[in-house]
Amino acid sequence: MLDGRRKSIQPMAERLPDGNMQALQQFVNQSPWEWSPVRRRIAERLCKVIAPDVWVVDDVSFPKCGTASVGVARQYCGALGKRANCQVAVSVHAATDTASCPLEWELFLPEEWAGDQLRRRRAGVPEEVEHASKTRLALGVLDRLAGQGLVVPVIVADAGYGRSVSFRLALEERGWSYVMAVDPKGIARPATAEPSQPAYGGLGPPTLSRYREPARPLPNLINACTRFEEVTWRQGSKGAMTSRFAMLKVRPSGKEATRTAQEQAGGRSRWDGVLPLRTLLVEQPEDASEPTGYWMSNLPAGTSIADLVRWAKMRWRIEHDYRELKHGLGLDHFEGRTWRGWHHHVTLVTAAQAFLTLRRLDPKAQTPA
Repeated sequence: MLDGRRKSIQPMAERLPDGNMQALQQFVNQSPWEWSPVRRRIAERLCKVIAPDVWVVDDVSFPKCGTASVGVARQYCGALGKRANCQVAVSVHAATDTASCPLEWELFLPEEWAGDQLRRRRAGVPEEVEHASKTRLALGVLDRLAGQGLVVPVIVADAGYGRSVSFRLALEERGWSYVMAVDPKGIARPATAEPSQPAYGGLGPPTLSRYREPARPLPNLINACTRFEEVTWRQGSKGAMTSRFAMLKVRPSGKEATRTAQEQAGGRSRWDGVLPLRTLLVEQPEDASEPTGYWMSNLPAGTSIADLVRWAKMRWRIEHDYRELKHGLGLDHFEGRTWRGWHHHVTLVTAAQAFLTLRRLDPKAQTPA
C-alpha cells in the first residue's frame, strides 16, 4: 500500500527501512502457510460488512514473458485485447453500488500444462489440479464460498460466462439466482411457443413433442410491439446513468437447453417438450438503432425491471477493483513462477484491498483481523 511504481518483492523490500528481500521472497514464494483460511476470513469479514447485492464472476489476465511461470500460455489476454503470452485467473467479487472486494481466486491451468509433468513439477502444481474450463473453475469457487456458509446473492457475469447454457443451468441446479450477459447470437423461442405432438405413424416408439418453428437469434425476438422504458440504475460522476430497457419472457433453446430439460424430466421419453421460461433483459438507448445489450435471468416473474437493470449493471464495480488491485497494489507485478507463490501473492493483494475497502466504508473504525 506504500507509494511506489513496482510492487514486486525487490522494490518493496527496498522501500522499507528494515526491508529484507530474502525474507520477503521466502514468505511469498516458499513459505508453507495456507492461503485458503486467509481468503475465507477475508470473505466472511467483507460479506458481513459490505452485505453484497451481487457476486460478480469474472476473469483477469496477467501478461508474461517466457514459459516457466505457472499457467502461462498463449491465449486471449483481456489486458492486451488480443492473444498473447499470459496467465488467466477466475475471480468472484462481492459488490454493491458503493463497495466491492474480491472474495476468492482460481488460476486457470491451460490444457498444454495438464500432461507436462516437467513444467508442473518445476512450478509446484499439485497433482490433483487438472485442466478445467473457466466456467468449471467459477462453479468450484462459488461452491467453496457457499460451503463456508455465506449467503449467495444474485450472481452476475459477462457474456463470457453467460453464453454458456451449461453454466447457467448449473447455477439453477444449485438454487442460485443470476443475471448474466448473453451473446445476441444465442437462440430462444417466444414465451407463447408451444410444442406439438406429431401424429403417430404406427411403427416404433411414439414421436416426441417438438416445436414447429425453429428457435431465433435473440435480436429476432424483438419487434415493433416490444415496449422499452427508461430506467435509471445509479448516479455516475457525470449524472444519472439512464437508458431504455425491455423485459421479455423467452424459452432459451439449443442442444444444451434441450438435453438438460430432458434430463430434468427423467429422460427423453418422459419429456413433454416444453422448454422453461426465463427473463430476457434488453437494452436499447434512445439514440441507438438496435439493442446494445442482452441479459438472461432466472429470477422470479415478479422481479421489477429496475432491479434487473441495477443488478445487471453492477458488474461495473469490479473495474474499480481491478484498477486498484493492479495499479495501486501490484496484482500483476508478481515475478515468481510457482503455484504456491502466485496464490500467496493474490491473497496478500486481496487482503490489502479488503483493508482499504473497510477503511473507505468507515474511516474512523478499527479494522480487526
